[in-house]
Amino acid sequence: MRTKLYDRANALSYAHRWAMGRNPQYYDFEQLGGDCTNFASQVLYAGAGIMNPTPTFGWYYYDLYNRAPAWTGVEFLHSFLVYNRGIGPVAVETEVSQVIPGDIVQISFDGLVFGHSPIIVSVGDQPAPSNILIAAHTFNADYYPLNNFSYVRLRFLHITHVNVW
Repeated sequence: MRTKLYDRANALSYAHRWAMGRNPQYYDFEQLGGDCTNFASQVLYAGAGIMNPTPTFGWYYYDLYNRAPAWTGVEFLHSFLVYNRGIGPVAVETEVSQVIPGDIVQISFDGLVFGHSPIIVSVGDQPAPSNILIAAHTFNADYYPLNNFSYVRLRFLHITHVNVW
């Protein structure tokens, strides 16, 4: 299997284009538990350029009824990105100091379950929650300070590359 770079410029351009609205090519999951991971997946797809069509355990979206759990579920997306050995984006869980724009932060509001997946769009010279800005859906945001969320835990996913055939 070959790899290619994750196109962060494309990912960030998509994030800024659609942060405050909805791309009509994708269903809006706002009324079905939230649209945050759907939006994160759209951004990842803009940067990766390839989906993983593996039934159940892949990462793909064709329509509301034909999509992988990882496309819209916070925990499923984490598992796909961290353990992906097939095609599509690959991530490592990392410390805040290692994140760059185009990566994902997952937020746990109760300390037990991660329930939000914003895209990191800006970081300070030494990345910390106090200087990270995000783009997200459900609560539509662009260039929104991460520290404005009331969270208990954060989990950072650094996109390392994209697997291709």
